[in-house]
Amino acid sequence: MNADHTFEIFLIAPPGLEHILRKEAQDLGFAAARQVPGGVSFEGNWGDVRRANLYLRGATRVLARIGSFRAFHLAQLDKRARKFPWGDVLRPDVPVKVEVVTNKKSKIYHAGAATQRIETAISEELGAPISKSDDEADPVTVKVRIDDNTCIFSVDTSGEGLHKRGHKVAVGKAPMRETLASLFLQACEFDGQEPVVDPMCGSGTFVIEAAEIARGLAAGRSRSFAFERLSNFDEADWRKLRSEIAEPRDVDLTFHGSDRNAGAVEMGTQNAERAGVADLCRFSHAAVSDLQRPDGPPGLVMVNPPYGARIGNKKQLFAVYGSLGEVLKSRFSGWRVGIITSDTQLARATGLPFLPLGAPIAHGGLKVRLFRTDALK
Repeated sequence: MNADHTFEIFLIAPPGLEHILRKEAQDLGFAAARQVPGGVSFEGNWGDVRRANLYLRGATRVLARIGSFRAFHLAQLDKRARKFPWGDVLRPDVPVKVEVVTNKKSKIYHAGAATQRIETAISEELGAPISKSDDEADPVTVKVRIDDNTCIFSVDTSGEGLHKRGHKVAVGKAPMRETLASLFLQACEFDGQEPVVDPMCGSGTFVIEAAEIARGLAAGRSRSFAFERLSNFDEADWRKLRSEIAEPRDVDLTFHGSDRNAGAVEMGTQNAERAGVADLCRFSHAAVSDLQRPDGPPGLVMVNPPYGARIGNKKQLFAVYGSLGEVLKSRFSGWRVGIITSDTQLARATGLPFLPLGAPIAHGGLKVRLFRTDALK
């Protein structure tokens, strides 16, 4: 697989938000990106893989399809896996982890047995050590899908999930992942040209993500990726791509976060400093009832309030949601609102005029929805 060779690149997205990621990918220049269940797919090369990892804010991971073959039984899988050109992508000195998913349409239906055959082929033919534990340092993961008797091989080019931007250390309870926060911001039509307020900001994810988008910062600028440990890694091309990252934009906006937990406010402040957007972010210790509209143009109020499942007594939360709604209706005319919650009744307790709901999204073991409004009257 040389630099010009094209193959399928698959961007993993939370189910229900694939259409948002598709638009982001198209806006980044991947014009042929198409929405598929669980993500976005397009044809590209290894340069596109690196660019997707570096710039995309909403993708969970970037997978590169490295080949496929038909196999109707384990002996055939073993034989063909031994002939597969692993060395084109994998290195013999880097641990490999194999993850296999099978389905009922295939005669090979035992994922464990299939995993063992592929691991043995990689170990004996390539010489790479096989990682059996998530605790091992930096394995490269090969994902295998056996579908209708076809074994499809992809390599995870991201490594750690792309929500790990590389500069957020302090987090609170049930944190919103940066990738999911970015998709929710995009779903609320945020494009970096308006202020954002989060009155229950926790460790500051929405505020910091919005500030980074406004400044035009590359999402992956502060981290490394699994593709750097592949045999075909082009270090010179990677240095060139990183050197072409645009200078941060001058921004005449402020992004506001507040929380009744003083520790959360401190975490948000520290995280913004590490992300290089502290000058754009203002964090304060305040209850929702004390929330004031910032000076300047209207923008977006984005909030991930506590759900009953998180703090135990849902009855107490109706008053919190009701107070939030009253504050927004009375003080935030002209602002749009986005609220993420797992409970429709709590959302309705705000009294806000929500637009039609989208699909439920998996988050923290729950199914949440984005409740959003047009500009408040």
